[in-house]
This record gives sequence, C-alpha cells and structure tokens, in this order.
Amino acid sequence: MELNLYQIDTFTDRPFEGNPAAVIPLETWLPDYTMQSIAEENNLSETVFFVPKNSGFHIRWFTPKIEVELCGHATLAAAYVLFNILGYKRESIEFESKSGTLTVLQKYDCLVLDFPSQPPIPCHVPDAIVKAFAKTPIECLRSEDYIVVFESESDILSIKPDMDYLKKLDLRGVIITARSRQYDFVSRFFAPNCGIDEDPVTGSAHTQLTPYWAQILGKTSMTAKQVSSRGGELICELHNDRVFISGKAVKFLEGKIELNIQSVPDNSTDIIDT
Repeated sequence: MELNLYQIDTFTDRPFEGNPAAVIPLETWLPDYTMQSIAEENNLSETVFFVPKNSGFHIRWFTPKIEVELCGHATLAAAYVLFNILGYKRESIEFESKSGTLTVLQKYDCLVLDFPSQPPIPCHVPDAIVKAFAKTPIECLRSEDYIVVFESESDILSIKPDMDYLKKLDLRGVIITARSRQYDFVSRFFAPNCGIDEDPVTGSAHTQLTPYWAQILGKTSMTAKQVSSRGGELICELHNDRVFISGKAVKFLEGKIELNIQSVPDNSTDIIDT
C-alpha cells in the first residue's frame, strides 16, 4: 500500500516556523493501530488523516501517543493540502469530526478555522502547576486544558516547566498565557501526556483562550502569538459560541509512505512492514 504524505508548516508563511503537521489523504480508513503507528513514526505533534464523504470529509488527528478529539493546526494543514495541492474548488471545506462539524474557509491569503468555543471556568490552582512552573499564577481556569494566567509576557517567555509535574494533571494539557504589548495576548502550550512536551502553535488552545481574553479585554477580535521556539501568529474572533482562527500555511515536503499491512485475527491489530 502506498500513501501520499504532505508536511505542512501552519500559522506561518515560511518554512521552519509555525507548527508542522503531517497530512495523509485516504479513500477509506486504515485500522486505528496503523494510523497511530504512522503518527508515532512521523513524530510530529499531529498527523491528520481524512476520507471523503458526500459533501465534505471525515477527519481524525493523532499525536505520537494518542488520538485527540480536536486539533486546529492539523485541520489547517489538511485544508491547505485540499485547496492548494489536491485541487478542491469550493470556497469552504466541511470536516466531520469527534468535535462536530468544523469548517475551513479561504479568505484572501489566509485560511479561517470555524471551531466551537470552549470557554474556561475558574478553578483552584493545582499544586502540580505551581511546582511545575515554580511560580504562582494570578488566575487558573479549566476547559479542555488548564489555562494558567501570569502577570506578563516575560513570565511566559522565561518559564521552564518541570514536565514530571505536568504529567500528574488530569486534563489534556496546560496553556500559560499573559497580555502582550505587540499582540493582545501570548501563550505557550504543554501536553506531555499526549507525547507533546511543548506544542509550537495550538489552534484548539485558542478556542479556550479567545473567550477568556474577549471577556478580559472587552473585544471580540484579537491578535495572538504562541511564543514557542518556532512561534506562530493567529487572528482570533469570537462569534457567539464559535471561534474563528485565521492563519497561513506553507508546504515543507511531499513524499510517499509504503506499507505492507497484514491482519492479525486474534487481537484485531496489524503488523506493519515498511
């Protein structure tokens, strides 16, 4: 079996920045074990697979360790491949996912994700967070992830988290964030339990950050930067219960995966020879 693979750098307009995702178009789903093994082999924060349906596509995302229910940058990467490489002609793409219907639009030189808003709620600061960052935040909230608010952008840039403490937390990951002078807010994202110590740019994190900062700043359209070592810029807009996240993308590589898959009847897994 031969599969096409595209590696796309997202939330950037140049290679070696933003967040890379591997994109693998399929005609039908591969076994879960096979897709997880491919994601582990790719060793990127996300590998995204999609298959066609009547009016759009089904989409699934895998980290090197697990399948996740929502991923922004890999959805952006999949849309970039469809619009710019595979010749998709409509103005928008609908992806059916475990998080419902996700729409991606082309708008000038950007792609716009239409995702569900995930407003966080205030919570007690877990001891593991204080120990992991060696600093007490000014506020802590939770949604899909913990949102940990610090006083300044310099706090966000200087933090060197202890991943062993972050692994003890019960949610997907931890977002740290603060106001910024150049942008409305900055952030970083850590998810060691998903096989991602620090994610370069995280679209799904901004479905939580956008409603939070919209309330704090009193505005619904904001600029944001995820200040990882690669870095990435996003434009975030809150529209009722939806968050629009805009960004650019660029192709880094295109290749082939060759698989010899043999079914194993007794435990419904696969043997993969490459």
